[in-house]
Amino acid sequence: MKLSKTSWLLLIGGIVIIIFASLGTARFQQAREQDQLDEELSLTKQKLDELQLEDLSTQQEELENQLAQIESEVATIENHLSSSIENIEVIEALFVALAEATSVEVVEINSSSLTSKKVEEISFSALPFTVRVEGDVPNLLRFVRELSQKFPTNVVGSIKMNIPEVIEGEEIEKSSATIQLLIYTYQGD
Repeated sequence: MKLSKTSWLLLIGGIVIIIFASLGTARFQQAREQDQLDEELSLTKQKLDELQLEDLSTQQEELENQLAQIESEVATIENHLSSSIENIEVIEALFVALAEATSVEVVEINSSSLTSKKVEEISFSALPFTVRVEGDVPNLLRFVRELSQKFPTNVVGSIKMNIPEVIEGEEIEKSSATIQLLIYTYQGD
């Protein structure tokens, strides 16, 4: 079966038309799917941007509130520490002045943090101190007595005296006293 040139041209033209029609349909379908995917991507980006903005603004407000609260707490603590440090410095100066007046030497002063105590609905601050002094035994006793008189708001918890044994020919070690006390201040409500 022999086909003429015209038949061949028609046959090739038909195949080309079918190929172009198939390619056109595939391209049209691909373009439609691309448009649909672009639309979905656009909607997803929009939702994501809205969510992020809402979440970020909510987080920002929460963080700003937390920051304000922390700054307030820090200011309160700084004020409290500042007054506590000033109180400790004044009390230490008074210990040294009292030691000079009673002819003893302050060797060590330690204080831990301020504590709060409540007695029958009245709030007090208590500042614990440990004071170690050296000198002659009568002067050490006089220092302890003066301490009670000069600081009427203190309570002496304990006194530990160290009186070394005197051995002939050896250097004499100084007597010492370690005093633990609490100094109270009224807080008010």
